[in-house]
Amino acid sequence: MFLSQLKSPGGDRAVAARTGDRAWIVPGAASTRDLAQAAIAAGRRLADEVKARGQGEAVDLAAALADGRVLLPLDHDDPAHLHLTGTGLTHLGSAATRNSMHAKSDAESLTDSMKMFRMGLEGGKPQGGSVGVQPEWFYKGNGVNAVAPGGALVSPGFALDAGEEPEIAGLYLIGPDGTPFRLGFALANEFSDHVTERGNYLWLAHSKLRPASYGPEMLVGDLPPHVEGTSRILRGGRAIWEKPFLSGESNMSHSLANLEHHHFKYALFRQPGDVHVHFFGTATLSFADGIKVQAGDVFQIESPAFGLPLSNPLDQRNGETPVAVATL
Repeated sequence: MFLSQLKSPGGDRAVAARTGDRAWIVPGAASTRDLAQAAIAAGRRLADEVKARGQGEAVDLAAALADGRVLLPLDHDDPAHLHLTGTGLTHLGSAATRNSMHAKSDAESLTDSMKMFRMGLEGGKPQGGSVGVQPEWFYKGNGVNAVAPGGALVSPGFALDAGEEPEIAGLYLIGPDGTPFRLGFALANEFSDHVTERGNYLWLAHSKLRPASYGPEMLVGDLPPHVEGTSRILRGGRAIWEKPFLSGESNMSHSLANLEHHHFKYALFRQPGDVHVHFFGTATLSFADGIKVQAGDVFQIESPAFGLPLSNPLDQRNGETPVAVATL
């Protein structure tokens, strides 16, 4: 089952569910968050909550997406209570985009990135309920930085690069007792500044404070162990770069449970009612192939397992002026 959020032609919010080629409005649900809260209160799975409500009118999701009426599949009416975070160096090919690792490399000569990648390979999938090694972790902002499918990803004037990162994101709601509930998974573009990151690894935090998009649809239930997709950049409607990407635990050095533990182990991230969107990483970047994007280019990410493709144009701001802080 897939869930998405959209606006009706009249502007009202609604939740749509889809199985196969049939999509319909979920009766009595104005948001995915409200629907999930009702499922938690009833003590049942999200898919069961959707089924219990029956099927409303049929909806053409592709047409709604083309009309710009599809919203993020999960959001919060107060953007400050939506957290965008992620983990890097989690995929088996991700080391190649930062450095090279040779079979006989001396561990003392490895960069910190490569040491962390190796730690994930050795301890990222613990067995028997134990806690594994913690991954690289980063913060992307709150709901202010969450961009709906089709919306522009804005690169600020001080940015040195504007690059896509095709990923899978986990979508979560914190229950009334502080329990994190995973609602599902969505395609995501974890938009970043790779030139800034390359300049100094301690600038990684700066490079990640950029907008991000996810959706259009949320896959309810478990993530397939093997996910295949395609990431491309369109310029004037023509692909100037295209490459496959892989995700799912079969292609990762960490288990999802381990990544989730090391995020939600902080009580800060278990506040009732909050929404979390956590990006699980990638091994495929156009930046690694020397691609330089420009304003108007369109990032497109698709995977058969996740329904409709995620597309976002690039909007590039120009120039930077110092921010003046006023004395009160």
